[in-house]
Amino acid sequence: MSVWTAVACSALAIWLYLLAGRGGFWLARVRDEAIVGASPERWPAVVAVVPARNEADVIAQSVRSLMEQDYPGPFRIVVVDDGSSDGTAAAALQAPTASTSRRALDVISGAELPSGWTGKMWALEQGVRHAKAAGAIDYFLLTDADIGHSPDNLRTLVARAEHEGRVLVSLMAELSCTTWSERFLIPAFVFFFQMLYPFGWVARNDRRTAAAAGGCVLVKRDALERAGGIAAVRAEIIDDCALARRLKAQGPVWLGLTRRARSLRPYGGFGAIGRMVSRSAYAQLGYSLSMLTATVAAMTLIYVSPPLIALFGEGPARWAGLAAWLAMTLSIQPMLRFYRVSPIWGLALPAMGAAYTLFTVQSAFAVWRGRGGLWKGRAQALKGGA
Repeated sequence: MSVWTAVACSALAIWLYLLAGRGGFWLARVRDEAIVGASPERWPAVVAVVPARNEADVIAQSVRSLMEQDYPGPFRIVVVDDGSSDGTAAAALQAPTASTSRRALDVISGAELPSGWTGKMWALEQGVRHAKAAGAIDYFLLTDADIGHSPDNLRTLVARAEHEGRVLVSLMAELSCTTWSERFLIPAFVFFFQMLYPFGWVARNDRRTAAAAGGCVLVKRDALERAGGIAAVRAEIIDDCALARRLKAQGPVWLGLTRRARSLRPYGGFGAIGRMVSRSAYAQLGYSLSMLTATVAAMTLIYVSPPLIALFGEGPARWAGLAAWLAMTLSIQPMLRFYRVSPIWGLALPAMGAAYTLFTVQSAFAVWRGRGGLWKGRAQALKGGA
């Protein structure tokens, strides 16, 4: 057997495992369909906590979508202005309308960021403290300032949590996917996330896999407190998944795709999306140079080698390369359908994989330069890597 045949067959074997043995992640079946007959006898009290830093362009729309929730129980909203310089707080206060004025809205100014905290976690901590001081709470809805919610989103989240006994219910918000760069990178982003954290495994109590999507997380108050509160993940760059791991130790968690929560802001071009990914990619590898090296090698084997061997190889190597390329093209089709993107884009998954490999390397270089975890002008990665 030639070296290229061995490489192509290895890639094909990996893709067959991913399709058959990775929790069916690629089918994108775990979604937030309403649970029939799941209305609780008493709708619990919920407070939405919205950390916001320089979000003036979208926060009014986001907060208004929260105020328009058709939730039957007590529901309040706390916005934490995290040192914004663009009038975010004033924009948030413009959100209430005559039809939404019954919802209580507090907009508070965040204190200076203390050492050892990321900006978002410190803002959430302050919002949680403020909410606790204002009245009884059963759940917190932790949501970003650039997320819009359909009117039934909170009701559906709480119904699932109550009906299934979940201590955390999270939604992977539908991301903007209209520009060429977004069509190339966004479905692949969610596809790779599901590969790392198969949503079906997240929901199972017999699996250690835990994950959440930070744009929309409903968490039970008492479980959060038992897990150590927001302070337990105060320095985490990938804070949503870190929180989910701690919460899963307290009870069942759930994560699914949705159209009930959506990103309000487009991501722009290739570079902007790359910076978003690079913010946390090296943290996902534990700031480990050996893990980075292994990841680059694995991504090259799994994504890059099959099309190259299929196009330029011969004999069995070419056929194995074609089979692996076909397998990966088929695997991303459900996610492309979810994002209403042409199935032809599936042929470009090797290039998408190469792009995300580049973003991961860029993430490592940013950490080494002391610019890791850069977000809203803050470099938040607290480890330098090795």
